[in-house]
Amino acid sequence: MESLETRLETLEYYQKLLLQMIDSQRFPFYKLVMERGLTKREVDELFSLCDKLNLQLEEQKAQGLVIYTDLLTQFANQLNDKLNANETIQAMSKQGMYPLLMKEFISLLK
Repeated sequence: MESLETRLETLEYYQKLLLQMIDSQRFPFYKLVMERGLTKREVDELFSLCDKLNLQLEEQKAQGLVIYTDLLTQFANQLNDKLNANETIQAMSKQGMYPLLMKEFISLLK
């Protein structure tokens, strides 16, 4: 019977192969998550942050605000240390995640 260590090494090898197979044009965020070694909990925390900021964006738009720098700042400050804000925004945008929020962030980054 294989040792647990050998089985883990095999799984890690398979994961690296799968990463190379992923279409980074269709799933850039998922690829980023795997490359940076984020846990499910860390990704869930990111989605929770985006949900909160997306809601704030809608509220601010309803109030007539047009500059959302504070939301971008919150995003960058609360983002997991394993991720880069610009890279994450670009990947989430390309994958179609939180489209309105990411569109505003991208316009602020230009």
